[in-house]
Amino acid sequence: MRNAFVAGLLELAADDDRIVLLTGDLGFTVLEPFAEAYPDRFFNAGVAEQNMVGMATGLAEAGFTPFVYSIATFASMRPYEFIRNGPALHHLPVRVVGIGGGTDYGHNGVTHYALEDVGLMRLQPELTTVVCADREQTRTALRALKNYERPVYLRLGRGGTPVDGLDGRFTLGAAETIGDGTDALIVALGPLAAAALGAAALLERDGVGVTVAVVSSFNPSPDAQLAELIDRSRVALTVEGHYRTGGLGSYVAEVIADNGLGTPLSRIGIESMPRGFSGDEGYLAEAFGLTPAAIAARTTTALQAR
Repeated sequence: MRNAFVAGLLELAADDDRIVLLTGDLGFTVLEPFAEAYPDRFFNAGVAEQNMVGMATGLAEAGFTPFVYSIATFASMRPYEFIRNGPALHHLPVRVVGIGGGTDYGHNGVTHYALEDVGLMRLQPELTTVVCADREQTRTALRALKNYERPVYLRLGRGGTPVDGLDGRFTLGAAETIGDGTDALIVALGPLAAAALGAAALLERDGVGVTVAVVSSFNPSPDAQLAELIDRSRVALTVEGHYRTGGLGSYVAEVIADNGLGTPLSRIGIESMPRGFSGDEGYLAEAFGLTPAAIAARTTTALQAR
């Protein structure tokens, strides 16, 4: 997804000289194409994320569209007050780009796991949060945000397994659906859409009808659309590379409560801080129950309880 982001940003920058890119001393071997093409629009702020967001706020006030690039934990938490009091408070088009959602930085350990970033960012009503599912959706989302006047937190995976059936679709404030089953609705955040679709394939072999809804934006959020999908389903589940609290699971619970729906909800995510162990993405997906088989098993359990 990182390479897709840079390629998409180069396309936008070719037609819009307002676009600038700032990095917190990260992204080497990824950001060079932009730095080489537009050296006067590329700034390395060093390991100083708060200052970097402050610089971006000033650039946005001066008429530029700054993209601020760092690992998701450092992009979201370290400068959080600066994002709140800068772009959000002043309605400026700063794009904070967080790389490596969830446990993407596997062997780096919990300091590099972005497990609360979506919860923090969607809490700010003036900040739009976009979580891309794969490379193609990344490119589509960048184009959709080209002239968007609100500040944005853009969360990207390090890699990004292509999501079959998504075909790069992205609309702000909408969920992109794949399938039309009414037994189970699996609502997936970003790259976990691939695992959700794998679970749907396993379930459908057993005659379970599944719809997968890929949620890629908050503020605006797909409240009415999700309420309709949830209401027609026997059970609903959420799947996210994030703590269960604050992110997608909490959001869907809010939709159910706000609309008085009776559909039971199971939230699949990370339940506690993963202290003392790390590993590659496959190992961590197994450890946290985020594999297609684990998601399918949770869905079966939910249906049996219904």
